[in-house]
Amino acid sequence: MAKELRVELVAVEERIFTGTAELVTARTTEGELGVLPGHAPMLGQLAEPGQVRLKLASGETQVWDVTGGFISVTGEGVTVLAEECSPASAADRH
Repeated sequence: MAKELRVELVAVEERIFTGTAELVTARTTEGELGVLPGHAPMLGQLAEPGQVRLKLASGETQVWDVTGGFISVTGEGVTVLAEECSPASAADRH
C-alpha cells in the first residue's frame, strides 16, 4: 500500500497545490474527514467556512482556508475543488 497520497488542491481560477501528502483532513457537511493512503473512494461537500490540512512527508503541515466546493477521494489520490482558497493565517490554524 502506498505511504503517500497524490493531492491536488484547485480553486476556480488556479491550481493551488499539486504534490503528495501523508494525510489530508477537511471539514465536510457530514463532519471532519481524515484521508490516509488506502482510504475508500468517496465524494464529500466541503463545509463553509472550512479548512483543508495537508501533512507532508517532510513533517510540514500546510493549512488552507476554503469556501465551497468538494473533496474527492479515489484510488489515485485526493482532489479538492474549492470555490475560493487561500493560505490560513497562523492565528486561524485550528
